Amino acid sequence: MLNRYARATFTRILTPVAKVLLRLGISPDVVTVIGTLGVSLGALIFFPRGELFIGVLVITAFVFSDTVDGIMARQLERSGNWGAFLDSTLDRMGDAAVFAGLAIWFFQGGDDRVMAWLALACLVLGSLVSYARARAEGLGMRADVGIAERADRLVAALVTAGLVGLGLPEVVLKVVLGLLALASFVTVVQRVLYVRQQARASSSPATS
Repeated sequence: MLNRYARATFTRILTPVAKVLLRLGISPDVVTVIGTLGVSLGALIFFPRGELFIGVLVITAFVFSDTVDGIMARQLERSGNWGAFLDSTLDRMGDAAVFAGLAIWFFQGGDDRVMAWLALACLVLGSLVSYARARAEGLGMRADVGIAERADRLVAALVTAGLVGLGLPEVVLKVVLGLLALASFVTVVQRVLYVRQQARASSSPATS
């Protein structure tokens, strides 16, 4: 409910921006690519230097492109799967950059191996969450279940990292990353079991 309300609010706020970009002749695909580059560079430049708060500010500024390109596509009444494929693929690239940037910092200057491994766990398990759904849909099944949605994981990581950058104890980020890794693992298991259930149902002989 909260995510739906927030999405609707940001859509209203960003619709004028989308209309201006369309009048300038900018395509939704360009916005998608620029947004991903901004998120990735923000994460991979500032996080490895320990500048967590600045990194979060830069990332947040570009994260909104994910909403803007969708609004632009709807304004153009653009159909087809290309835009959805590009957006989904580049979203995962940006997410990976966020957790990779955190891992690099804590492996090096941050000098906290546990935190670094937790960030890597979030990266890998988050990718598995997305892959499980994509693979299921490619096989004609569904896997849209689980307790750890992409947006929730990203918001939790960014908000906590930003607050740590402002002075919040690092142990809070460690706890959050641990919970995100656990939630991602549970989500992978949920999706595997859900797909298994569908596969078994489809292979069972029809009953009269």
